[in-house]
Amino acid sequence: MIESYLPIFGATFAGILFGAFMLKLHEWFGPKRPTTEKLTTYESGMVPFHTARQRFTIKFYLVAMLFIIFDIEIVFMYPWAAEFRDLGVQGYIAMALFMILLFVGFLYVVQKRALEWD
Repeated sequence: MIESYLPIFGATFAGILFGAFMLKLHEWFGPKRPTTEKLTTYESGMVPFHTARQRFTIKFYLVAMLFIIFDIEIVFMYPWAAEFRDLGVQGYIAMALFMILLFVGFLYVVQKRALEWD
């Protein structure tokens, strides 16, 4: 049984070995010209003016979680759309109920003004 996994183990080992070799090769032959400009923190071309330990508001995390919740609906809708004809009326009713609940949740979020940046 273990013999059938030997090619997988060999390919994994060869990949790790090749990656380590390429990293060392770059370290040996790569250019080494550090400057103060190269060693500073890069933030999309802007000069950093805060530390990386600055606190974010709760609003930031709330919007991020709401984005994930409302974005995950696509994960459930794609397989439903791919099998729409085979699911029939029961599949349509289930997805309609899912979309109605999602829309009610979205209305609640809008009513609470959770997506407004003040």
